[in-house]
Amino acid sequence: MTKLNIDSTLITNQSIPVPVLGLGVWKSKPNECYQAVLSALEFGYRHIDTAAIYGNESDVGRAIKDSSIPRNQIFLVTKLWNADQGYDSSFIALDRSLEKLGTDYVDMYLIHFPVTGKRLASWKALGEIQKSGKARSIGVSNFMVNHLEELIKESGTVPAMNQVEYHPFLQDQSLKEYCKKQNILLEAYSPLAHGSKLEDPRLSELAKKYNKSNAQILIRWSLESGNVVIPKSKSKERIKENALVFDFELEESDKSLIDSWSENFRTCWDPSSVV
Repeated sequence: MTKLNIDSTLITNQSIPVPVLGLGVWKSKPNECYQAVLSALEFGYRHIDTAAIYGNESDVGRAIKDSSIPRNQIFLVTKLWNADQGYDSSFIALDRSLEKLGTDYVDMYLIHFPVTGKRLASWKALGEIQKSGKARSIGVSNFMVNHLEELIKESGTVPAMNQVEYHPFLQDQSLKEYCKKQNILLEAYSPLAHGSKLEDPRLSELAKKYNKSNAQILIRWSLESGNVVIPKSKSKERIKENALVFDFELEESDKSLIDSWSENFRTCWDPSSVV
């Protein structure tokens, strides 16, 4: 395995490098979000993931500006919300997001959820948005295999990334394999399962072995699984801790052990029943 560091990237099928570690800002209230993004950038993160529905795009943009880090050194992601899906409304939604973010482009624009009857029109709009330069790359979130198959069949355009809930306790191997086959980056949101499994004794045993926190073991496993990972935190200490995962590697036997923990434990919405 290539040695990973905080500057490591994975290249999308649209030839855009994506930093493997990012900061998620879901449920981060405005001022909390501003401070969290500033902290992440201070600790070397260069990938920030937000969304229109989070209500904190303005604070993300303000933090990026106040960090004094050049915009072109930050990989910025936002998402098209369900209520804004459709062809014409997608353009309006992105322009609104760009205004709040204080930038004239995003590095990745994602369809937030596979809304029935609207996702194909939305994807067509995203293709035009990418051509315009307002999004360097385009992808999806919460799409299952059937949704991806439909999208690719109808449009001929393969998403650069699919952002889904993914952690040791929820490993959709069929989705993972399909994304790999199509050269779609899999981005793991909720890589810590919202803390629901942090006290798992198996995890605690491994954390003790490697002299790392339970959260660091989960993040490291996801990175070694070839995912882009966006742990979310509002705490400066936790944001720093989540980045200190590049000075160790899991032994193959331990990684295989964690691979066996999947139990379909979902902490967020379930898109598998969406037609």
